[in-house]
Amino acid sequence: MSILEKPRADLSVHESWRGIIENAYGSLDMKYREFLENSHAYFPDFHNFLNAFKTLPRDKTKSILFGQDPYPRKESATGYAFIDKAVKTLFSDKGLSREVNRATSLRNFIKMLLLASNYLKKEELTQENIARLDKKELINSIHEWKNNFEKEGVLLLNSALVFTKKEDTKKHAKAFAAFMRALLGKLKHENIELILLGSISKEIEQLLPQTHNFRLFYACHPYNIKFITDKKTLDRFSKMELLKRCI
Repeated sequence: MSILEKPRADLSVHESWRGIIENAYGSLDMKYREFLENSHAYFPDFHNFLNAFKTLPRDKTKSILFGQDPYPRKESATGYAFIDKAVKTLFSDKGLSREVNRATSLRNFIKMLLLASNYLKKEELTQENIARLDKKELINSIHEWKNNFEKEGVLLLNSALVFTKKEDTKKHAKAFAAFMRALLGKLKHENIELILLGSISKEIEQLLPQTHNFRLFYACHPYNIKFITDKKTLDRFSKMELLKRCI
């Protein structure tokens, strides 16, 4: 049976996603599928680029948060949007950890959450104040942060699922557009929110079915410093406990 007739049987996803993801994967261009299955030039690799569909079951998915593409470093890319595996801790005795401070989008995201959850006020979002903050109820690892998103039913999905080099970003996003169109087509009757950040919103909007039940939430990208204090963003994320440790 040819590659066009049947997706690879070893796509590793949660059973509740299997039919949808096999259909979406089967919609990819044949040459691009051959690239995914045979090349070692991209990351996350074939066994990890669908990670977002491994750990959050379909019936637990309330929202899909769209990022752009994987982190441009092999040691950081995880198969989850905004989850940087090179980040060991979120906080340090000086405030946010060095790894977080170097990752602009992650740094702004965490500052926004500190503000949204009333841990700090706008004028208090400094390293010194973050260092003094009582963190015994807060998570301190990127793994816990990913888990908290999933507890809130948020699927962390990039619009392009692999990275090779910056010059190829648009190529991968274009290639995965067929995958995303098929995925969203299968979910169109479900009560799922799409969290669309920055320019991603325009790309995803073009892939939506003409009729659907999606709720659309728009915000600027976390790379933009305005993300930290945007009222609509603060209101939306104040409803989630993304920084709170489950005790």
